[in-house]
Amino acid sequence: MFNPNTRTTLAVLHDAIAAALAWSFAYLLRFNFELPPNFATELRHTVYLVVLLQMVIFWRFDLYRGIWRYASTTDLRRIFLAVMLSAAVIPLMFWMLRLDLVIPRSVLIINPLLLILMMGGSRFVYRLWKEQGLYRNIKLRGEPVLVLGAGDAAASLAKDLTKSSDWRLVGFLDDDSDKHGRMLNGILVLGKMDSLPEWAERLGVSQVIIAMPSSSHQQRKRAIQLCNAAQVKALTVPSFDDLMSGKVAVSQLRAIELDDLLGRDPVVLDAAGLHGLLDGKIVMVTGAGGSIGSEMCRQIARFAPAKLVLFELSEFALYTIEQELKQTCPSLNFVCLVGDVRDAARVNEVMQHHQPSVLFHAAAYKHVPLMEQHNAWQAIRNNVLGTWTVAHAAQQHGVAKFVMISTDKAINPTNVMGASKRLAEMVCQALQSSGAMRFVMVRFGNVLGSTGSVIPTFRAQIARGGPITVTHPEITRYFMSIPEAAQLVLQAGLMGQGGEIFVLDMGESVKIVDLARDLIRLSGFTEDEIRIEFTGLRPGEKLYEELLADNEHTLPTPHPKLRIAQARQADAAWLVQLLEWVSATVMADDAVRAALTQWVPEYNPSAQPPLPEQHNRAGK
Repeated sequence: MFNPNTRTTLAVLHDAIAAALAWSFAYLLRFNFELPPNFATELRHTVYLVVLLQMVIFWRFDLYRGIWRYASTTDLRRIFLAVMLSAAVIPLMFWMLRLDLVIPRSVLIINPLLLILMMGGSRFVYRLWKEQGLYRNIKLRGEPVLVLGAGDAAASLAKDLTKSSDWRLVGFLDDDSDKHGRMLNGILVLGKMDSLPEWAERLGVSQVIIAMPSSSHQQRKRAIQLCNAAQVKALTVPSFDDLMSGKVAVSQLRAIELDDLLGRDPVVLDAAGLHGLLDGKIVMVTGAGGSIGSEMCRQIARFAPAKLVLFELSEFALYTIEQELKQTCPSLNFVCLVGDVRDAARVNEVMQHHQPSVLFHAAAYKHVPLMEQHNAWQAIRNNVLGTWTVAHAAQQHGVAKFVMISTDKAINPTNVMGASKRLAEMVCQALQSSGAMRFVMVRFGNVLGSTGSVIPTFRAQIARGGPITVTHPEITRYFMSIPEAAQLVLQAGLMGQGGEIFVLDMGESVKIVDLARDLIRLSGFTEDEIRIEFTGLRPGEKLYEELLADNEHTLPTPHPKLRIAQARQADAAWLVQLLEWVSATVMADDAVRAALTQWVPEYNPSAQPPLPEQHNRAGK
């Protein structure tokens, strides 16, 4: 290996020889390689001066700081400017030295052209050689791979794949017919993506790379489905947001995840408005160690708050997010506080000391079956009394905006958890009329990978060799990613003027059994290897989730993924009576459910749908 000094010396020597050859060939071409004796003498006398002058100019233009392997159009531009300057200075030098020479004008024109070709051409030939570009079309090593998509990301990926000994790019597939038959970095665009099975079989391809980061989710999902139909393994490039942020490169491929199948188009945020809401403000997040709470902290950190106050009951969860923020946001001013949202003294102490101006209330018990049996009163205490405690303290200490994270299970609830969240919404609505603080409630459904989500359970069951247990063959749920949910909560918090319940666009509902099948396939198994068993709906579990109650109406908002639900309101008198109830010391589960039918008229713990006999054993 050459050290940097040796490489610089070789580069200087190369350009000096190129300069001498260019000057000599300019004379030879001028006289058709029949150089008269007097001009041959003139060539010998001038070549040393010309080379010396040009090398000084080349050095001043920093031509020897670059690396030839990464030669680019910027390097070519610098070479062009340096050579053209030297071409202008050469006759001036001869005039200043008063040399009695008659330099043919055609030599002064031919010389810079030859020199640019020699210096620029040699650099790019070297780069092509190092990248094995000269042999790209006859590269035989590496596993053959097709790329779906023929845009900018695919072009960048193709450059990186030529350097790899593991992959051999054999073609692109793209639905844009104008690209068919054209070459992209020397590789042919073979046809439409629908022709994937045919080309995969013809070219012996078992792996496909999806290079469509800026396409819509539906387009990327279709590409994944085509790979499944062609029975080839699919990889994908990073997301568009990650590529734009510079966190990753196009060549950092990853396996297809469930998020790619269920994910949605990116959320467009009002960045300027959110900066106005959060930038330079003291922001507090309750439940900051949970799935949603921790993601809220990550998103809020992007908007440079003056201080971020993390409030969490779980010591381990708080420690985990603390360590993450220290590493990823070293300049963020944040404080981690252990506390229970039901502890009025602790909550008031925190509010008084830190004086937050915006508060996101994510602390809640959210697991439906766990709260339904043996823990119903704790769900009410935590979700209702905890919400009132935090909201009341926020009012007392001048918080400007209070954003409560609710759930779609609060709509026509059939379980204690959903009813408790509906009561928490009504608490905020009742408090809205008694102060200047603006309350905003945000409802959404399940988030992928959250604590208590079905996805981690399925992954653990697959790791044990199965079976995967699904409660009912017809059960459906709405899903969104944790980052999308957090971003929409921020957006709703910005838009809310006080008392609104925002409903997120959850897209299309997904059958849980289809989710299980996708996860089995993505894990590299078949349903013969990992069975699906149906166990029946659990206590309090709905067959499907709703986004709006029957007697509710929605209003549009400027954001396409947010609507406002017009729900039944509650007043201050109602709130006084509710607080008397939730302040009771203890209550049995049956008594809680009976009381909820009075407090939440839409609460209906209905009978569970029967499990069809033909589905009792397996999900096929």
